[in-house]
Amino acid sequence: MKCRHCAHELTQTFLDLGSAPPSNAYLKPEALSQAETWLPLKLMVCDACWLAQTLDFTGRENLFDADYAYFSSCSSSWLAHAKKFVDAMRQDFALGSQSLVMEVAANDGYLLQYVQEAGIPCFGVEPTASTAAAARTKGIHIIERFFGVELAQEIVERGQRVDLSVANNVLAHVPDINDFVAGFSLVLSEQGVASFEFPHLLNMVEQNQFDTAYHEHYSYLSLHAVKTVFAKNGLHVFDVQEWPTHGGSLRVLAQRMDVRYREEKASVEQILQTEQAAGILSVDFYEMAQGKAESAKFALLEFLLKTRREGKRVAAYGAAAKGNTLLNFSGVRPDLLPYVVDINTHKQGKFMPGSHIPIVDIHHLLADKPDFILILPWNLQAEIMRDLGQVKTWGGQFVVAIPQLTVL
Repeated sequence: MKCRHCAHELTQTFLDLGSAPPSNAYLKPEALSQAETWLPLKLMVCDACWLAQTLDFTGRENLFDADYAYFSSCSSSWLAHAKKFVDAMRQDFALGSQSLVMEVAANDGYLLQYVQEAGIPCFGVEPTASTAAAARTKGIHIIERFFGVELAQEIVERGQRVDLSVANNVLAHVPDINDFVAGFSLVLSEQGVASFEFPHLLNMVEQNQFDTAYHEHYSYLSLHAVKTVFAKNGLHVFDVQEWPTHGGSLRVLAQRMDVRYREEKASVEQILQTEQAAGILSVDFYEMAQGKAESAKFALLEFLLKTRREGKRVAAYGAAAKGNTLLNFSGVRPDLLPYVVDINTHKQGKFMPGSHIPIVDIHHLLADKPDFILILPWNLQAEIMRDLGQVKTWGGQFVVAIPQLTVL
């Protein structure tokens, strides 16, 4: 395979997690008796432009289908983050009733609902029918397509240029990253701002967040790689902010390269220097990831086997995509982990892909009163422990497996 950005031949392995089904391909009961598609889950890094990427084995339409089950509004902390973002953008860039905001990967309207409440005209782009329908129930106009140059040109031809484009946790999800980024340079107004948020590759490696690797994540992003991709596709990065979301994310603010209306802030060079000092532009940096992932895998298995021998019960909370990566890489099945709780009704009654662990509602957990609750979306640890405060009443304890096995 060649690099999806610069077409350089990929030779350097970053992570090899064996094989797994697509992480958001939750199974209905009748599917358990049918063959399941497993795909190699192998990550490479380009030693020319330093874009880390998953090897392609299937098309995006097979990963982001009509039954896509990730709904952003299920997380109260993510909703709060979205509202804070909208408030900041309104203030920083003087957005109002004469402005136009576009969100790509608008999901269920978790963010645009706050734009709409502020009286700012907006629309979303969302290719998955399930979440697009949920957004429309909020009165949000949704274009149900994948974003890229073609759609951007159609939007401009309709006489629309956007003053703020938002792309949260989607830059990693696109197979043709050049076409995707180039679309933003086309659709922005002269003073328009494009905001992108994504998990920082530096944290993924240093904090052993290997479970953020799955087929839906085509790329794993450093500022070095993003700045290079943007410059080649008409965008200039003028500000970068660090946020704690998703285990540590970057918010990159960009503008049209042909205009450069705003001065580049010192934060850009500061984070570039931090990455370089950590070794992100060297092969050695990526070679450390495999051993860390395997250590976490073995620690989880040892914990589950130990609790089983001791007659203690373990349940999991949060049927997250990252949880599927962890469970399938570790080979965990219902004999070691009998169920996963999730508040998303679109997942309840289904089964985790690969492991076939049933997904149940919160009432099952409260009736069962397990000794340990394994938090799979570790990035929501504080929110989950707060919401499940009653676990303490029966002496239950929380556990996370990333970055290392820890009983909380």
